Amino acid sequence: MLTSAQIISTLRPYGVPESSALSEKIRIYIDLLLKWNRKIALTSVTDPVDILKFHFGESLFAISTGVCGKSRLADVGTGAGFPGLALAIADLDLEVTLIESNLKKCAFLSEVIRQIGIPNARVLPKRMESVDAGASGFDWICSRALGQFDQLLSWATERLSPRGRVVLWLGEGDARMLSSNAGWIWDNPILIPGSERRLLLKGAPGDR
Repeated sequence: MLTSAQIISTLRPYGVPESSALSEKIRIYIDLLLKWNRKIALTSVTDPVDILKFHFGESLFAISTGVCGKSRLADVGTGAGFPGLALAIADLDLEVTLIESNLKKCAFLSEVIRQIGIPNARVLPKRMESVDAGASGFDWICSRALGQFDQLLSWATERLSPRGRVVLWLGEGDARMLSSNAGWIWDNPILIPGSERRLLLKGAPGDR
């Protein structure tokens, strides 16, 4: 079992706030993830330290780049809850919508929310095409493992708030391809700590 000190030291390079309360929530999350992973495919990463780095570290690194505060965030194809549910745990000011079409994964996400007590996250068992952002739109639309970039960006264009942005976790090749997309304005990709080719890419539609 991971200790609070181990969790804090492992996540420190990703700019994660040092908090024993947050560490305890992450520990419970990892325990649930490993338990459920024996029954349904949630992650191929099964070492607790690697889960901390690859799932929590990568997800929570976004906070240091400005993905935080009183705003609405949608995580498309959230899977086991990364990055969206991890961000909801770390920042209670974020209102997080977890979009996932796999009902078994939705059951897992609901159980994590129930056991940890995460009031600022909700699970939508739907495909992204059927999700409505409401009148105000989402301030952040993120995806870490969805792919399908053309469909995602087309969907996001109609559901972002006026100042909303897309945040993607991807490899070097995909980042290069998307950065050349004439319909969007992208920031320079940010290298994720501890990785050689994993990047964080933020952008907005170019017609604003």
